[in-house]
Amino acid sequence: MMTIIQFSKLKTPCYFLFLTLGLFLHNCKNKKNQAKKTKVEIAAKPNVVIIYLDDLGYGDLSCYGATELQTPNIDKLANGGVRFTNGYATSATCTPSRYGILTGIYPWRNADAKILPGTAPLLISTDQFTLPKMFKSQGYNTGIVGKWHLGLGHGDVDWNTHISPGPNEVDFDYSYIMAATQDRVPTVYIENGNVVGLDPKDPIEVNYNKNFEGQPTGLDNPELTTMKWHHGHNNSIVNGIPRIGYVKGGASAKWSDVDMADHFLQKAQSYVKEHKDNPFFLYYALQQPHVPRTPHPRFVGKSGMGSRGDVILEADWVIGEFMKTLKEEGVLENTLVIFSSDNGPVLNDGYFDDAVEKIGNHDPKGGLRGGKYSLFEAGTKVPFITYWKGTITPKVSDALVCQIDLMASLANLLKADVKTADSQDVLTAFLGKGDKARESLIIEANTRTALRKGDWLMIPEYKGNGFLEDVQIETGISQEFQLYNLKKDWGQKNNLAKSNPEKLKKLVSHFKDIRGDAHSNIQNIELK
Repeated sequence: MMTIIQFSKLKTPCYFLFLTLGLFLHNCKNKKNQAKKTKVEIAAKPNVVIIYLDDLGYGDLSCYGATELQTPNIDKLANGGVRFTNGYATSATCTPSRYGILTGIYPWRNADAKILPGTAPLLISTDQFTLPKMFKSQGYNTGIVGKWHLGLGHGDVDWNTHISPGPNEVDFDYSYIMAATQDRVPTVYIENGNVVGLDPKDPIEVNYNKNFEGQPTGLDNPELTTMKWHHGHNNSIVNGIPRIGYVKGGASAKWSDVDMADHFLQKAQSYVKEHKDNPFFLYYALQQPHVPRTPHPRFVGKSGMGSRGDVILEADWVIGEFMKTLKEEGVLENTLVIFSSDNGPVLNDGYFDDAVEKIGNHDPKGGLRGGKYSLFEAGTKVPFITYWKGTITPKVSDALVCQIDLMASLANLLKADVKTADSQDVLTAFLGKGDKARESLIIEANTRTALRKGDWLMIPEYKGNGFLEDVQIETGISQEFQLYNLKKDWGQKNNLAKSNPEKLKKLVSHFKDIRGDAHSNIQNIELK
C-alpha cells in the first residue's frame, strides 16, 4: 500500500493503475486467507452420513464374499475404507436396531422397543439424547431421508394434520420419511410432519385392528392383487400389494412403490446440495431389500435371482449415485460415510416373490447360522463399512464393533461431551487406525438376549419356538445353554456348553453383570 500512496502524489494515470492492482492483490490475499480459514473450519467438522439398509445379510454383497451378486458401488466403499468382519446391529429386527443406532442405548433397556405397527407412538422420548441432538449441539444441520419405523405422535395420529412428535422433535432439522415399513400402512411420504400430496377432501384413515367398510383386502380379494401374500400381509391393498394394516382415503398421497428408491435418492441428493456449505449429518435409511420388493423396471430381472436380488442391485446403484453427488458437490473428502444394515437376511418374509425359488447358489447369510429374528450370528452380524476418502486408509478389520458405538465414537470425533452407559468409543477402529474396540456385546432378537465376548457367543436357555416355519429361520432358542467358539466354528455347529462348563460359567456371570435384574431367568442359576 505504501507504493500506491507514493504514486498518488503524482496524480497521473499510473496512480490509478497501481491503485487498482494493489486493491486486486489485497483482495486476492484476503480471499485466499478466508478460503484457508474455511477449509480448516470444515476439516474440524466433517459431514457424517449413515447409509442404512433394511434386512441386508452378511453375505449379500460381493465385498463380503457373494459371487452370484455383484455390488460394485458398495464394494468401492469397502475397498476404500474399513470393512468390518465383526460389525453388529443391536438387534435381529428393525425397530430395536433403529432405536439403538440413534440413541446409543441397548434396545432391550426399553420394553417398547419391538417391531412397531404404523400407528405406534414415538418410541424415542423427545428429551432423550440422540445422534441428531449431539450433532445439532455442535452446529450441524441434521436430516433423515427414508424409513423411520420408530413411531409417531402419541398413538392417536391424525394423518390429515401436522404430525408431532416425530423425527423433527428428536432433533432432525429435516425429515422425509415413511412412517413404518413399505409393507405397512399408511403408504404415504411424510415431510417435516406433514403427509406429502394430501387432498383435504380425501382424508386418510388408518386402523390396525379393523377394516373400513367397503375396502378390499388381500384376504378377501386376491383377484385384485399383483403380489400374492404368503403370511401376515393380507390387509388393505395398495398399488396391487396387500399390506399389514387397514387404510382408507388419501389416494393423491399414495407413494409409487417402484419409484421409491429413486424418490428417496433424490431427496438425499437435494439435502446434500442444500447443506454442502455447512456441516451436516444425514441418516439415509433405504428400504431395500425389505418386503415388498418392488424394483424399478430398470432393475427387474437384472439379478436373475428374483426381486430380492434385483432390489439389492438397485440399492447398490442408488448408493453409487449418492456418492457421485458427494463428489460433484465438493464434499466427498470431508464426509465420513458409515454403511450398515439393521439386521440379517430373510427370504420369504410375507410374499411370494421368487426369493426362495431363485436363490440358486447365493447365501445371504455368508455361511452364518440363523437370519432375521435370530439370536444366531446371521441375525445381528451385518455388513459394516466406514469410508472417508483421504482420511481412512483401506483395511479389513476384525474389531468387535456395534452400531450403538456410533454415539460415543462420533462424540469423540466432534469433541462433544457425551456420557452413555452402552455406547463405547471405538473411533480408532472406525477410522482404521487400530483394532482396539469392544470386548463384549449384548445382542437381541425378539426381546431375548445373548452375549458375544471375544471369540465366544453364549445364548442362555429359553422357552419358545426354535424354528420359524413361515420364514424358515432358526431362532437360536433352546431350553439348553448354547456356547460357540466363533473363530473355530463360523457356522455355529458345535455347542460347547457341556464340554466347556468353566467358560460358560464365566460368560454367564459377565452377561448377568451387564443385564442385571433385566434377565430374571438366569439370576439364580448355578452352573456346575
